[in-house]
Amino acid sequence: MNYFRTALLLAAMTALFMGLGYLIGGATGMTIAFVVAAAMNVFSYWNADKLVLRMHNAMEVDAHSEPRFYNLVARLAQNAGLPMPRVFIIEEAQPNAFATGRNPENAAVAATRGLLQSLSEEEIAGVMAHELAHVKNHDTLIMTITATIAGAISMLANFALFFGGNRNNNPLGIIGVIAAMIVAPLAAMLVQMAISRTREYAADKAGAEICGQPLWLASALGKIAGGAAHIPNRNAEDNPATAHMFIINPLSGQNMDNLFSTHPATENRIAALQEMARGAPPWRPMPSSRADRPEASGGPAPTNGSASGPWGGSGPSRPRGNANSTPGRPPRTGRRRGPWG
Repeated sequence: MNYFRTALLLAAMTALFMGLGYLIGGATGMTIAFVVAAAMNVFSYWNADKLVLRMHNAMEVDAHSEPRFYNLVARLAQNAGLPMPRVFIIEEAQPNAFATGRNPENAAVAATRGLLQSLSEEEIAGVMAHELAHVKNHDTLIMTITATIAGAISMLANFALFFGGNRNNNPLGIIGVIAAMIVAPLAAMLVQMAISRTREYAADKAGAEICGQPLWLASALGKIAGGAAHIPNRNAEDNPATAHMFIINPLSGQNMDNLFSTHPATENRIAALQEMARGAPPWRPMPSSRADRPEASGGPAPTNGSASGPWGGSGPSRPRGNANSTPGRPPRTGRRRGPWG
């Protein structure tokens, strides 16, 4: 079913791209658009993950540079039965994360520095489990190809005025040009939004099963939404076609669960996870997430002075989520922490 959905999506986006070519240049334009769309689909399949990571200036990390974050992802991947993905950190203050890659064997997950500094380890586990759920469901292929083609459609529409003036090739003349400039990007946006809303609910459910605690992700979603509403994401603003890939929309003005939102309403997602926690059987703990730490129910194990990564450093420890924390509001800290603690 997943492969059929992928093929259907690619066909719809390709048809939209071809229709835009027809409005701009008639049959010749449609043919050219078909060839370009086919080439883009092939290119996107192999390279879209690299392009998206480059757009957001993501930096790859490993067990030496970011041991606690990297090992957390490794434990979650093991729990999900997935190969270890490549792990990236984006130097953005806004808390957020996304996954990309054409299949589980070539997947990558990325988190912003703001996410690592503002969430507890359990909440980070919930977020990364959500991203690994996208990998397991092959949603990353759909996301990367959709983002690439939608961006191309918007770009082609921007040039419609310059290439659509030949009435011999464009049967609708200036009307076709105007329609191409307005309708095509809007249609591409609606496709992206519909895909994003449906896949987010499924990934929330699967992610809660991977980490073993739906409330971890529910708490994280509230904090991320609050941070995203107040902290701009520069790279996302420059590349809005990738907004649907993030766990919470990094752009402003997307807080409604309707036709024009890229993500379901955060409160609806939190409510679904809370209902899942109430109605499901007892949850299994994440393998090795507690066994190798001294405390049974508290926060992460203390680190020594040489530890590095989002939880390391020699400065004061980062405040953790607790019963008094308010979902949707970034946690308060005594001082702003640097990238290394």
